[in-house]
Amino acid sequence: MQLFKPGQYNYDDLYSSFRWSIPEKFNIGVAVSHFASIDSERIALYYENDHGGSHQYTFGQLQRDSNSLSNALVALGVVPGDRIGIVLPQRYEAGLAHVATYKTGAISLPLSVMFGEDALKYRLQDSGAKVVITDSAHRELLESLRPELPDLEIIIDCDDHITSAGLESLLVKSRDKYTAVQTSADDPAFLIYTSGTTGPPKGALGAHRCLIGNLTGFELSQNFFPFKDDVFWTPADWAWTGGLLDALLPSWYYGIPVLGYETKKFDPERVCHLLQKYRVTNGFVPPTALKMLRQSDVIDQFDLHFRSIMSAGETVGAEIYHWSESTFGVQINEMCGQTEFNYIVGNCSALYPVKPGSMGKAYPGHRVEPVDSQGNIVPLGQTGELAAHRDDPVMFLGYWNNEAATVSKYRGDYWGLGDLCHRDEEGYLWFLGRDDDVISTAGYRVGPGEVEDSLLKHTAVAQCAVIGVDDPLRGQAIKAFIVLAEGVTASDQLAKEIQNSVKARLAKHEYPRHVEFIEALPMTTTGKVRRVALRKGEF
Repeated sequence: MQLFKPGQYNYDDLYSSFRWSIPEKFNIGVAVSHFASIDSERIALYYENDHGGSHQYTFGQLQRDSNSLSNALVALGVVPGDRIGIVLPQRYEAGLAHVATYKTGAISLPLSVMFGEDALKYRLQDSGAKVVITDSAHRELLESLRPELPDLEIIIDCDDHITSAGLESLLVKSRDKYTAVQTSADDPAFLIYTSGTTGPPKGALGAHRCLIGNLTGFELSQNFFPFKDDVFWTPADWAWTGGLLDALLPSWYYGIPVLGYETKKFDPERVCHLLQKYRVTNGFVPPTALKMLRQSDVIDQFDLHFRSIMSAGETVGAEIYHWSESTFGVQINEMCGQTEFNYIVGNCSALYPVKPGSMGKAYPGHRVEPVDSQGNIVPLGQTGELAAHRDDPVMFLGYWNNEAATVSKYRGDYWGLGDLCHRDEEGYLWFLGRDDDVISTAGYRVGPGEVEDSLLKHTAVAQCAVIGVDDPLRGQAIKAFIVLAEGVTASDQLAKEIQNSVKARLAKHEYPRHVEFIEALPMTTTGKVRRVALRKGEF
């Protein structure tokens, strides 16, 4: 299973000699639960919550329960290609729901527990989800949306231990033997909505093969993962690519335990306690979490055991890199990717030197270059758009019901990621900025369009525009420029009210932390907001 064994490697030789071996038939659900046949008692998940609850789940239990849930879903009418929404935090049932969905040939639709009414409704409507698996905290909201969700037939509550609609009842009455659908490696497996600069979020449809495409980067960014006693952790929501495909699923693919922590707030002291308790060795820790750990000043009280840390979502920066190295005793392996084309560039301190601030080098199996708008590779040292060759198993299948958006990202034979970069003489890629207006905040990509749409639902807002501004903790924070409706007076109280309305409708990471009331927005002659002018203060 492991692609690269620890040893004396040369990056150039490793990169040039690597070749993909993608089977014709491949199913993520089967692949990540297969360890039950090797050691059914091996721990798959250590679970903790912020109320003091804890539990351990084995690969054998994951195999049996996912088979039972697969049988239950089929009995409820689920067929291959159906979309199954999963609105759950970092708990066993979330991973279980994904594994069972994949086994049936259906498509998992990860949805963050941070989403409010509008965000959930849009994604469930657009995807045509047939089933939603959730918890009691979100059941009422989902039930209230049902009149506007004609495709939604079933809501399964993981906390319902009494009625037939509860997960427990479904598992108890279903057989724990199930023959998974023989999916093609190219068949769709998951649908993750990602933000863009204009319009609503787009659904990125990923194939089963995408997990395999992640593995070269995953192994190397975790310094030749896995070692025998590795334990993995990430604070990233499993509803996002980073938490699901950069942490949970690849760890289970290798039979490695994952620490899941269900909490509503990042508590550095509690996190460090858990890292020590479970002797966590590997992690995906976004820069914002690293900054919060640094600010807490509690790490010295704990005996931590990291042997590798990958970070992504925003630039780590030299200061946090050096602090992490002195604190954890490991060099942060920064990585770059996106939902559509994940885990393609990064560092591996065990294989080649890390240059703080650099994105690193292309991982084996991925052809990544700075290119111009036609897909021509730009000369060394010159700026181009970060792009990956389309002949790659990690590339997604396309945007859900939006072929035009898919085609618009092609640059000849390459797929444009929207980041401007250049390559130095040693092959390292350096991020220079975005060529669009997507805001990268606390590891999340937020498109201004969705936030602006939510802002406009407040009766006091006549016009608005959203940009990202520098933030020492989050990389970027969301700032809203608002033109008020006639007769409305600006005030701090009004700003707070507007912020809270967005927080309730979308998600806590999508509300504008800064609000500025202005007389008029800067516009182009064609009526488009000039966000560049807002960023420069030219209005």
